[in-house]
Amino acid sequence: MKQPATGALVGLALGDALGFPTEFNDVPSILAKCGPWREMELPAPAIVTDDTQMTLALGRGIRTAMDRGVLGPPRLARPVREEFVDWYHSPENNRAPGRTCMVACRLLDSDLPWQQASQVGSKGCGANMRVAPVGLVPGLSGEQRAGAAQLQSALTHGHPTALAASDLTAHAVYLLAQGAEPTGLVGLLRSYAYENRTRYHERWLGDLWTHAHDASPEVFIARGWDECLAVLERLAEALRSPSPETDPCLATGDGWIAEEALATALLCFLLFPGEPVTALRRAACTKGDSDSIACLAGAFAGAHLGAGAWPAEWAERIEYKSELLGLGALWDA
Repeated sequence: MKQPATGALVGLALGDALGFPTEFNDVPSILAKCGPWREMELPAPAIVTDDTQMTLALGRGIRTAMDRGVLGPPRLARPVREEFVDWYHSPENNRAPGRTCMVACRLLDSDLPWQQASQVGSKGCGANMRVAPVGLVPGLSGEQRAGAAQLQSALTHGHPTALAASDLTAHAVYLLAQGAEPTGLVGLLRSYAYENRTRYHERWLGDLWTHAHDASPEVFIARGWDECLAVLERLAEALRSPSPETDPCLATGDGWIAEEALATALLCFLLFPGEPVTALRRAACTKGDSDSIACLAGAFAGAHLGAGAWPAEWAERIEYKSELLGLGALWDA
């Protein structure tokens, strides 16, 4: 069996651990520290960042919600909110977490409606670094998958581009897990973005759009899809003349913001669709948000190739291995 959920979750954590030591470094500094990028080795111990921690928090929240019945907005929001607050207070939350996540989680730890905790001005990559589980859970409709992806983003990052990029990231993971060919992936994502450009998921998001002072919910969400479409065009252009030895951030951005994290991670994956470890190494050797870029590249590669994509010696050493494998096995079953 392919086991795409296990492959995606393990790949995400491996990319996170590989990129953790290189985040905030430029490429010459990374090469000086790690040697040739194609030979980068998984650190020992293989410690992950808040990217994997929050992915697991979201995964646990989804599992709890689906144990209680059909997945819907209140049923998902409650346990995910609790998991995010638990992460906020955890002593293991010491991996340089993003400011937006910390501010929003502090506000979520109150009686406020979550829409008032959401940081509607932030489109940081924390929105979509953790969304892969939404694309891996079996049995969801397209509306459930899109709504869940956007809602989990909106709990912390309420900017429309964060919502759209999270939706696109989950959709990409879903398509690859279902067997979509990498060569057609960018076209499928662009079509999906055009189809959903003015669709505001009010059932899932409530009045979130009113906190951003746009003229209508359609105007609000279109801002996000338009920024995602622009970066997908940059991605398509980079793939027309691929340059594997050039830092991918130069083509599609440094990945600190959601749409660039998606596009640069996709670029790393699509440069090496049959070489998952090489894709991770390329993603970790970038001048931008290396751990988030590499964790998303790992999720894409693992969803595409399955659990067998990763060296057993690497997978055996990854932090949180038992929980990653447990969620993967649940969703692969």
